[in-house]
Amino acid sequence: MAVLRDNPYAGFNFLVDLGDGTDVSSVSAGFAEVTGLGVEVSVIEYRNGNDKTNAPRRLPGLARPGEVRLRRGVIGSLSLCAWIQAVVTGQPAAHRTVTIQLQNEDRTASVLKWKLTNAMPVSYKGPALSAGSSAIAVEELVLTCQSMSME
Repeated sequence: MAVLRDNPYAGFNFLVDLGDGTDVSSVSAGFAEVTGLGVEVSVIEYRNGNDKTNAPRRLPGLARPGEVRLRRGVIGSLSLCAWIQAVVTGQPAAHRTVTIQLQNEDRTASVLKWKLTNAMPVSYKGPALSAGSSAIAVEELVLTCQSMSME
């Protein structure tokens, strides 16, 4: 899936699939911003008492994917709220596989894909509302997942 080239891709052509069967080209699946894609590996330090050096060995520990933030303009869809409500009530179908695909310039192919396995929402924030503002009403969903992979 990953397509290598000399010039970097722009970060504004992407698709988000929340694993709910929604068409990723529909308005309800459109997001304006995705942040937090990444993994952090903890370090385990270990040293034998008879080691020849005074420095510990550094070994890989647990891998922890970051929290992914999805932001979109409020469009009247209740799908994000329904998903977080499913988590709050402990429904077994609350975990999903979420994919985020970076598209090429003419949007004909995905050039890189991030796959969030067993993702679930951990936070939802509604828009800031102000009678004196002309800003877009934006909602935010924060996801956590068991693992993240790239293809």
